[in-house]
Formats: sequence, structure tokens, C-alpha cells
Amino acid sequence: MVAKQKILIVDDDENIAELISLYLNKECFDTKMVFNGEDALTTFDSWHPNLILLDLMLPGIDGYQVCREIRAKASTPIIMLSAKGEVFDKVLGLELGADDYMMKPFDSKEMVARVRAVLRRYQPAKSEAPAAEKTKCVEYEGLTVNLTNYSVLCDDHPLEMPPKELELLYFLAASPNQVFTREQLLDQIWGYEYIGDTRTVDVHIKRLREKIKDHPSWSISTVWGIGYKFETK
Repeated sequence: MVAKQKILIVDDDENIAELISLYLNKECFDTKMVFNGEDALTTFDSWHPNLILLDLMLPGIDGYQVCREIRAKASTPIIMLSAKGEVFDKVLGLELGADDYMMKPFDSKEMVARVRAVLRRYQPAKSEAPAAEKTKCVEYEGLTVNLTNYSVLCDDHPLEMPPKELELLYFLAASPNQVFTREQLLDQIWGYEYIGDTRTVDVHIKRLREKIKDHPSWSISTVWGIGYKFETK
């Protein structure tokens, strides 16, 4: 029997949390609800969810700080939930490591679709992969990006990286010296189910550069007025 994927719902509005839980339970997810930031961090450590639906406006430790603390130790996918619709709030959420951002009120079908989409992208390494399975991996001096098991090695050290960052790095590195516009990257990495703007790409590129410094033989380069490329020298 296949174990259900676990979704941690963090929202101080118990009615909203229960409604989200109801919809996800109907889709065969296992859910757990908490109503403040402290309980979110404690439950994360003890329950090990596959994905977190995280409200920003929480009593005590807010959603931004919860995201920071989880990102400091794990790459578990996070979808932020907020009544705020300002671009600044979205960008800050993404900069802190969120994988997606939904504004309240949201359609239940869209919420379930986004949960499934993010989980599809986050595929932890399998203990035994079929021998015939083709490994999606790119290697350069001092850098290995493996999309099959969602891992990154930089100078032989493993890097924790959220799924979207890793997918963006892999996509660029798999086509060295090819320039991609922000619109192309948004479409390739986030796909049709993501409604966002090109600033999302800039945020993720910034986060990649903070983790992976330029190498003498390669770098993530900005092509001004166009987009980005993985440049080999």
C-alpha cells in the first residue's frame, strides 16, 4: 500500500485550515493542522511533512520567520498563503525560499492543482532506481546538478536547494551558453499552472548566485535586456 503524502497546514484561522484539510483529504492526502508558528516548527520536526501550506499572518512567529527556519535545515516544498496581494510580499516570500504563493481567497481546485504540481517537482532520491532509468545530470568542473534525485554538489559539497531553484539551475546548465528570456524560463520552470511575473525568475537567479559563486570555467550570466545563460569559458 502506497503511503499518503503528508501536508502540514499552518493557518491561524481554524475554519480556513479545516476547509483546506477537507479538500486535501478528499484528494487522498494526509493532513495535519496547526494554528501558530511555534507549533508549525515543532510539528515539522516531528511529523516530517511532504509539503507545507503556510499562512503569512500568524500569531507569535510569523510565516516569513517559519519559512526562514525551515529553509535553514530542509528543502521541503512550501506554498505560502496570504490575503496580501502586493508584489513586495510575493517577492519576499519567494526570496525566503517558498516554492509558490497563493492569495486568499483561492479556488479549492486551483489549490489542489498547485499542491500536486509542486509535489511533482519535488521528487526525493529513490533508494533503488531502475537500472534502465536515464539519469538527468549535468556536470562541470566543481558542479554537479542531478535532476533525477534532486541533488546539487558544488566543490564536492552537497547544497540544500528548493525544487524550483534546482530545476532552473539544471535547465540553464543543460544548455550552456544558450540565452533564455525571463518569459521562456518562467514558462519552462513554472509552467502553465503558475500565474506570476518575470520578477519571479530574477528572485530565483539571485538565490542561486548566493549559493553558487562564479567558477573560473563557468558562471550564471545576465544578458542585459534579454535574460540569462549558463556561460562556460
